[in-house]
Amino acid sequence: MEAVIEVIKTLDWSPLWISLKTGIVATIFSFFLGIFAARKIVKASPGVKAVLDGILTLPMVLPPTVAGFFLLLIFSRRRPFGIFLYETFDIKVVQSWLGCIIAATVIAFPLMYRNARAAFEQIDVNLVYAGRTLGMSDLKIFWKVVIPTAGPGIASGTILTFARALGEYGATSMLAGNIPGKTGTISQKIAMVIQDGDYLTAGVWVAIVMAIAFGIVVLMNIIAGKKMKQVKRW
Repeated sequence: MEAVIEVIKTLDWSPLWISLKTGIVATIFSFFLGIFAARKIVKASPGVKAVLDGILTLPMVLPPTVAGFFLLLIFSRRRPFGIFLYETFDIKVVQSWLGCIIAATVIAFPLMYRNARAAFEQIDVNLVYAGRTLGMSDLKIFWKVVIPTAGPGIASGTILTFARALGEYGATSMLAGNIPGKTGTISQKIAMVIQDGDYLTAGVWVAIVMAIAFGIVVLMNIIAGKKMKQVKRW
């Protein structure tokens, strides 16, 4: 126990802060992009929906290193788009915190999109018709009727998105690298200390991640429980 306390006292907490701020920013981007994409896909024709849904969901089923490979092809300073960003706007993505955000957003986005789409598809269309009868615009109906009705599903998607972004490793390692104090996340720190044979420090970091994950799961269950409070059970 004393050894664990000593490890905690000497921990460099920068991986935790980098992971948290990366997760928060990636979740914000995924939230708005996921809701926008879900709204458009729900209204699309079956053929278009099948193709676009497959494209948007692809990062969720691909190994993160594959997504990281494609991100490197896009944002590397040896590639046209990466060169354009750097020479025109002085934006460097590879081996930067921006790379952490982009990688985490790409990997976590499908969770937000899928949950938002499922929530939208379960909305009673009569609520939308009622809003139109009252003279509400489509935009107002979306924010005043659709979003509140789909709230629990969207909230669950947001929580899962944050959890996925927080624990992202493969794509982040390939695009942003593992620069201590800059792009080094919790997942990368755990892998690094295990490679060094420091299982005690790795165990402390694992315990921290598990505590955060448990809190996320509890929060998600609380949100889901509020939705089912009025449902009678057999």
